[in-house]
Amino acid sequence: MISVGIDISKGKSTVCILKPGGEVLAAPFEILHNIESINSLVSLINSYDEETRVVLEDTGHYHWPVVTMLLEHNVFVSCINALRMKKFCSQSIRKGKTDKIDSAKIAQFGITYWNDLKPHMPADEVYESLRLLSRQYYQYVSLLTKAKVNFSNILDRVMPEISSLLSVQNSKLYDVVERYCHFSNINKMGERRFISDYCKWAKKKGYHSNESKAKQIYSLAVNGIPALPYNPASICVVREAIKSIRELSRSRDTILSQMKELANTLPEYSVLISMHGIGDVLSTRFIADIGDIRRFHNKNAVVAYAGIDAPPYQSGSFTASARHISKRGNKYLRRTGFEIMQSFMKQKPTEDCAVYDYMLKKQAEGHPAKYYNIAGLNKFLKIYYARVTELYRNIDNQSIFGSNV
Repeated sequence: MISVGIDISKGKSTVCILKPGGEVLAAPFEILHNIESINSLVSLINSYDEETRVVLEDTGHYHWPVVTMLLEHNVFVSCINALRMKKFCSQSIRKGKTDKIDSAKIAQFGITYWNDLKPHMPADEVYESLRLLSRQYYQYVSLLTKAKVNFSNILDRVMPEISSLLSVQNSKLYDVVERYCHFSNINKMGERRFISDYCKWAKKKGYHSNESKAKQIYSLAVNGIPALPYNPASICVVREAIKSIRELSRSRDTILSQMKELANTLPEYSVLISMHGIGDVLSTRFIADIGDIRRFHNKNAVVAYAGIDAPPYQSGSFTASARHISKRGNKYLRRTGFEIMQSFMKQKPTEDCAVYDYMLKKQAEGHPAKYYNIAGLNKFLKIYYARVTELYRNIDNQSIFGSNV
């Protein structure tokens, strides 16, 4: 057996090839992430008469060019969890880290765990697309949150307390602030002119033309103390902050719409959407985060993937009874799952309510919200695994029966 260890970097990688006993077939050397270099590596791998396996670290996205090319040439590739590889490579007492050293340790990992190596199986295109969109969706959600916090900070310095009068849900706050920008501008207009202008503008924009609301805004402007002066710089900052929120919201919604279209083509979408308390957005996000359920060997593997498993801890006569969840899993799946549990508690489903009843039971036992939410998510993941597995089993049986007929 021959182990090819590849230490992945951005744009290039370091390769070391070992046999059992520490025999070095190829000392560490560099390859570029292009067709010519990887084809040379494939030719070298194919030149060996023994079974050869490539082992590399799952680095997020830097390893994809290498993995894609190797799989196209039918080379055995095993992608190892980065944390597991880090723990293996840090067993030595002496500290030392270079790309050459790491590639040799990765190759040695392949020798040590040869029988445990699992071939990398690319996910279906729909799941890969959903995963890609999901990561971008969360990026835009994060940026949008920061943009809204930034806008709130600016608003407190030009139009303090105005957010208490206007709603953000229908974008009225952004529209009003964009039009008037500063309390000094409202004061400069005078009460009668401002009320008239506000009512005409609100009617044109499709909002309720409320004269009493205009009077409240004017009263707030008269008594408010802006911290920033009314000048072109303040106007620019306010309007650009609003512009960034609108652009980020548009990008987030566009990505979510594409996710919904893809998720709706999958059989498991009907399983989720049929559960009372889960809407189309949460269903779409959940499928994008958990991926193809068929890759898990049992329901406990799904729970572990979400990072809500509580590993046992025992030493001598001591056995821990109060254990924490591992959090060694997909943080996005945990987040979406937690939102689903909150939705159950708000919607209070009366049908298909096994998870909701279980959460109420834990709540009645005096457990805190975090505890019964995690317990409910644990049960929900197991139910989802059982239903979707059965669904695909029925689909496979129907296809087999149809082909025999």
